[in-house]
Amino acid sequence: MASSLFEKAYFRIAGDCGLLVEYGDAIDPAVNQKVRSMAIVVQNNMPDGVREIIPTYRSILIYYDPLITNPAMLKETLTDLESGLSEIKIPPPKVVEIPVCYGGDYGPDIEHVAQSHNLTLQEVIDLHSEPEYLIYMVGFTPGFPFLGGLPEVLHTPRLKTPRTLVPRGSVGIANGQTGVYPIASPGGWQLIGRTPISLFSPERSSPILYQAGDRIRFKPTSPSDYQRLSDMEDS
Repeated sequence: MASSLFEKAYFRIAGDCGLLVEYGDAIDPAVNQKVRSMAIVVQNNMPDGVREIIPTYRSILIYYDPLITNPAMLKETLTDLESGLSEIKIPPPKVVEIPVCYGGDYGPDIEHVAQSHNLTLQEVIDLHSEPEYLIYMVGFTPGFPFLGGLPEVLHTPRLKTPRTLVPRGSVGIANGQTGVYPIASPGGWQLIGRTPISLFSPERSSPILYQAGDRIRFKPTSPSDYQRLSDMEDS
């Protein structure tokens, strides 16, 4: 299979104070590793005028002060930084296990997912909880992990009409992605389960339990265990 990693980065203007740097054209672990490596390099050698960097699936969005720098200067600096990329060591991933109660009120769309692929509910649960998912990026809402590695047999389109409110902790599927809603919010993903664990809590020293590059495993749990864990979270 041909690599989706570009031979060289593409630089695109993103408004009057943003520069988008693209490293590939698909959701691909090699592309994402390049993004995370470059994010570390830029963070450790922050160019003058750069205010914020946002790594995504396949690109980095750089916000800068236009009174201090400009896209041409940033492109030159980033190209120089990329030459030292081979020396960067990405920290080993942390594996976070997330308990999930599948189906019922916790996963109102699991039957639709099962019927769409001629699967039983248990087969959906087994297939979804088997992989160790790579966190490609964190975004949308605080702590929302966009996960790659969903078995192809579970790929299911988003809802035609999004929900105005998705409960906190809901686990969803959207096409070839899966993820978890850390806070209650609108959303259009197919909901198949829910976790009682608080994935985002601003009161913690580390508000989010993971970061891009870490991995997530889903552990099926019963309604009674869900309630027990939920009570522990609230205490």
